[in-house]
Amino acid sequence: MKRSTVPLTATLALGLTLTACGSGSSGGAADDTLVVGATAVPAGEVLTYIKDNLAEKAGLDLEIREFTDYVLPNTALQEGSLDANLYQNKPYLDDFNQSKGTDLVPVVDAYLPPMGVYSNKVTDVTKLADGATVAVPNDTTNEGRALKLLASKGVITLKEGAGTDASPADIAANPGHLKFKELEPAQLPRSLDDVDAAVINNNYAQDAGLSPTEDAILLESVKDNPYANLLAVKTGDEDDPRVRKLAKLLTSSEVKKFIEVKYKGSVLPVASG
Repeated sequence: MKRSTVPLTATLALGLTLTACGSGSSGGAADDTLVVGATAVPAGEVLTYIKDNLAEKAGLDLEIREFTDYVLPNTALQEGSLDANLYQNKPYLDDFNQSKGTDLVPVVDAYLPPMGVYSNKVTDVTKLADGATVAVPNDTTNEGRALKLLASKGVITLKEGAGTDASPADIAANPGHLKFKELEPAQLPRSLDDVDAAVINNNYAQDAGLSPTEDAILLESVKDNPYANLLAVKTGDEDDPRVRKLAKLLTSSEVKKFIEVKYKGSVLPVASG
């Protein structure tokens, strides 16, 4: 099956405005309003905490818009209906820019949402039956990330030099003769009854009521992990005062504490203070 470079889930996207109606600075809202696109969990929750508790004191007028896929938050940012977004990691952003011709850039890492393997059939990923079917994300960087997670436990072995864009073609050894089913990331939690295991992005796992720390049978290590979610903007907007205010708040001690208390290890802050 040929995988897509990014998940084609435009029909699933929600342009749900969580705050005041209207669009971004290029679409009719007040010029000082920063319109930020995000997936619901954890990005939307982190941004809502900032809006409700920190933004006013920092002089930031924040509007949050939720999306249910990984494509539209970037296309909306490129087209100008968003001023920034929060939901993706650097490898995904780099791949999106290359494949879609966008010019989006990272501003600051906000938190790390570990990817996990989930199953309704086994409690140990090494106990998957011979020939078991494992569902993985169908976009380039998340599929590579999923395969690396499986390889970290010795379930498969990847070819030397396989990078963030690894695919099943890069598997050097597959002792359990696992079969891989490539699905759009949002569909992965719903696939658990139909496959033996699924490698699910953190936000979609939590959306489905799964706890990464309690329900995952294998969870990504945080050491040297390149997949922190970041605040992104169009090239040239990195020094927008509103963006800098949000970047400072995202890495503040208050947000660090909020993440630690709310997610209890299922999402990890990057702030050290």
